[in-house]
Amino acid sequence: MADRPDDADVAWLTSPQLKDWASLMAMLTTLPPALDAQLKRDAGLNLFEYHVLVQLAESPSGMVAMSDLALLSQGSVSRLSHAVGRLERAGLVRRGACHEAGRRTGAVLTDAGREKLEMAAPGHVREVRRLVVDALHPAQLEALGDAARAVVAATAPDVAEVIRRDLPG
Repeated sequence: MADRPDDADVAWLTSPQLKDWASLMAMLTTLPPALDAQLKRDAGLNLFEYHVLVQLAESPSGMVAMSDLALLSQGSVSRLSHAVGRLERAGLVRRGACHEAGRRTGAVLTDAGREKLEMAAPGHVREVRRLVVDALHPAQLEALGDAARAVVAATAPDVAEVIRRDLPG
C-alpha cells in the first residue's frame, strides 16, 4: 500500500498499545463463541437468543417493541426478527401489538420462555464466572468494566445510557 499524504498525521500505536489492542481483539473474538457454545450445549439457545430472553424478562411491562429490543440486544432488526421467529416457533416468545410503543410490534416472554431462561441462567452465569469474573482480580474486573463502559459510550451512546440508567452499581 502506497504512503498517502495523511499517513504522517496518524498517531500509530506504540508497542504496548498494540499489545493491549491485540489482547482486546482476542478477547472480543474468543469470548462470545465460548459463551455461545455453553448455551447451545446446555440450553439449546445461542448467545443472542439468550440476551433477547433476558431483555424480555427484565421488561417491567413484559413486552418490548421489536425496534427497542434490537437496540437492547445489540442486533439488527433483521437478525432480531429471525431470532424471535425461532424463539416463537419454540413457544418461548410471542409477538403482538405493542400499544405503549404506538403502532409497533412487540415481543413478550411466554411462561415457557421464562422457564427456559431460568433453566439456562445458572449454567451461563457459571461460565461467565469461569471465563471472566473468576479469571480476574476484583480490581481488574472493575477496571475492565470501567473501560468497557467508556468504549461503549464512544461507540454506542444510546446503549451506554441504558447501561448507566438500568443496571445497578
